[in-house]
Amino acid sequence: MKRGRILLLIPLFLAALALSDAGSAYGRSEAFKGNIYETGKLKPVDSVLRVTVGDPAPDFTLPAISGERVTLSRYRGKKHVVISFVPAAWTPVCSDQWPGYAILEDLFKEHDAVLLGITVDNIPTLFAWTNQMGKIWFPVLSDFWPHGKVANSFGVLRSDGTAERAIIIIDKEGIIRYINVNDINKRPFLESIVEELEKLGR
Repeated sequence: MKRGRILLLIPLFLAALALSDAGSAYGRSEAFKGNIYETGKLKPVDSVLRVTVGDPAPDFTLPAISGERVTLSRYRGKKHVVISFVPAAWTPVCSDQWPGYAILEDLFKEHDAVLLGITVDNIPTLFAWTNQMGKIWFPVLSDFWPHGKVANSFGVLRSDGTAERAIIIIDKEGIIRYINVNDINKRPFLESIVEELEKLGR
């Protein structure tokens, strides 16, 4: 899927979210009704980064809901990596952020990139949560134990033990090329991921 078509689809997707119960996950799945924990407005950022653009990314191995274990360095020399940290399962913004990445799947393939979703929840919680989202095409990883170790290595672990809503892009050489620690109350812009992948090329 070409960049222009993806950029055209993004506002249409966001408009659909706005119509589906003001952008919450409730409008897209009956199973979410009554199961989403309302966090209220949180401090936008509550952590201090431990990495900067140009640093080698800290390596890690985490369990995925698929049953495999995913190691960041296995992509070195092969794929660009986009890491999406989200705070917690069964919360409003998180529950519609990841389904929104469905329109980017072809773009990732075109740019030799993979997307890794990471939260500090345990595997059973992530399994149940993502099942209610429908098809999630990327690996979803649990940073539950040692609790938040990977989030902490990047400096995106919040003081309450959840992760920031952050996007970190790593090139094929294992170097961090983009960091966005987003306001935890808002979804990061999809357009930013598109633009950064375009910069990296293939």
